[in-house]
Amino acid sequence: MFTGIIEKTARVIGVADGKAFRRLTLASHWTDVVLGQSIAVNGVCLTVAEMGVGELGFDVILETLNKTNLGLIDSGDEVHVERSLRIGDRLDGHFVQGHVDGTARLIERVTSDDEYRLRLQAPADLAKYLTPKGSVTLDGVSLTIAAVDGDRFEVALIPTTLALTTLDRRAVNWPYNLECDCLAKTVISWLERTPAAYGKSEFRNPKSETMSNENQEENSK
Repeated sequence: MFTGIIEKTARVIGVADGKAFRRLTLASHWTDVVLGQSIAVNGVCLTVAEMGVGELGFDVILETLNKTNLGLIDSGDEVHVERSLRIGDRLDGHFVQGHVDGTARLIERVTSDDEYRLRLQAPADLAKYLTPKGSVTLDGVSLTIAAVDGDRFEVALIPTTLALTTLDRRAVNWPYNLECDCLAKTVISWLERTPAAYGKSEFRNPKSETMSNENQEENSK
């Protein structure tokens, strides 16, 4: 579990492609990381598979490569990294699982003297999770949705975000790793899977039914 508050960017110093996975090696100055720990890389929860002096290695399987932009990352690129949330830490962003839902394509940048926005297009099947003022994660960065129009949405970037991340350095059509708010996904999934019998018109309050049955039994005595 993460928060979407990027600790820093890390430079990719090695990429090795195998038949079943890709090994990404990142430069790191952390001294207390251990093998098997979870670290979000561009918003993707990865496991530390190898450690060296000043570097960490991660294995990215094909499923993840097909669903994220990690297959486009090359040596010399910078990626966002965040370590997992510890119990008792402040939750400055929102709950982020590191389970990317898909990618959102950058359509254009909208800039003015007052603000900097990114306009993006999400996969059609994920549009239902996008809500104005709701939370979303792009390449691991927790952001608030500023506007929604169908499967297109906008996020506004504050100067701090611009300074600490690479969000404004990507070219048009870049596929940002998109993770929709886990609370929105849970609620919508439950509503979609709930049987019609539990719809508004036919909803029954179990407590009310019990009380009603008890009253009928009392009246029949």
